Amino acid sequence: MLIRLALPNMGAMVAGSVAAIAETAYVGRLGVPALAGMAVVFPLVMLQGMLSAGAMGSGVSAAIARALGAGDERRAEALAVHALWIGIFIGVSTTLLVLPFAPLIFGALGAKGAALDQATAFARVAFLGSIGAWLVNLLAAVLRGAGNMAVPSAVLLLTATLQIVIGGSLGLGLGPIPRLGMAGVAAGQVVASTFGALILFGYLRAGRARIGQHIGLRIGAVPLARVHFAAILQTGATAAVSPIMSITTIIILNRLVAGFGPTVLAGFGIGTRLEFLLTPLSFAIGVASVPLVGTAIGGGMTTRARAATWTAARLAGAIMAAIGVMMALVPGLWVAVFTQDAATKAVASQYFHFVGPTYGFFGAGMSLFFSSLAAGKVAPMLLAGALRLGIVAAAGTVLIALGAPVWTIFATVAAGIVTYGAISMLVVHRSDWTPR
Repeated sequence: MLIRLALPNMGAMVAGSVAAIAETAYVGRLGVPALAGMAVVFPLVMLQGMLSAGAMGSGVSAAIARALGAGDERRAEALAVHALWIGIFIGVSTTLLVLPFAPLIFGALGAKGAALDQATAFARVAFLGSIGAWLVNLLAAVLRGAGNMAVPSAVLLLTATLQIVIGGSLGLGLGPIPRLGMAGVAAGQVVASTFGALILFGYLRAGRARIGQHIGLRIGAVPLARVHFAAILQTGATAAVSPIMSITTIIILNRLVAGFGPTVLAGFGIGTRLEFLLTPLSFAIGVASVPLVGTAIGGGMTTRARAATWTAARLAGAIMAAIGVMMALVPGLWVAVFTQDAATKAVASQYFHFVGPTYGFFGAGMSLFFSSLAAGKVAPMLLAGALRLGIVAAAGTVLIALGAPVWTIFATVAAGIVTYGAISMLVVHRSDWTPR
């Protein structure tokens, strides 16, 4: 059952990762300053995706799965409508926050000169479409909560394809299309996510989401209620702390590494980009466990919920470990896609030598996080992310103060990831998931 639910998600998430890889390859053709600028803006773009698809999206899926597990179809439909309004509010708020302050934000994160100009150009277009990014992910989460993995996966596959085509065409100026640079690459995201959101909105409005239960999007027929917002936000907002800590970790690292110069920052950005792009694979497996765990918890079947949780964690850990070890052994498979600059390639390769072997811990920890969301036991899982952040911030600051070489920062990253995975496993092993 887990594999059947995970495969459509994995296909869509792999497509999304391919889109992000293509996007980074486009940026690489725009030069080292563009790569350095992307290194500081990409974490915030990923944070938006992790919050909408991961934290808040899983809050939506888990709430709907628990409602359906308890046989309350009316409540599940109400939750779908409330998810829509949450996406609209957060999407608009994100746009209003980032657009006016983009230069200040990315300057504070370490970007300077041409790199800052490139980061700002990308962000001002990418975050203009935040409402589309939030809605496509939250509406997909509504369907996943009902056990429908195929439709959201198909839509996300379509949006990834559009992002590749539009971003490349506008960013690099293919054929008669003018070369818009970073702004054009970002436009691919905006157009694709907005189009995907409109498709899912129309699908739900048509009442065609039947997976055993009927989940529609009857906006006018559902009065807004605090209890429904709370059901989503109680899990989603708490879960948001984890990706915020994860991105904060990368932002701190970017700030520390920026002191070594734009070439090192660009190489580091290529290295950390893979971690971001592998996150969707763990997400695909972890989120596939959400309806299984949520429905089991809603029906009082704790043993079944925990079995699904550990199966998902083992699968995610094994896949990520295999990829990480391969990157540690042959980093050129990834690095050469984005740059031919020898110094930049050397930095990125060194990063993978240290961090690649730890990716299995990252995958298992990420999967356990999503399963804990479905069980409504996410708060203890925040300890793992907090420890990772603490290790990187404290050790990294000390190492920079001592004038240590950049490889010591990479070793610190590896130690943080191992800690994250190990603590996640320990927390789930010792947590009591008995419904109260």
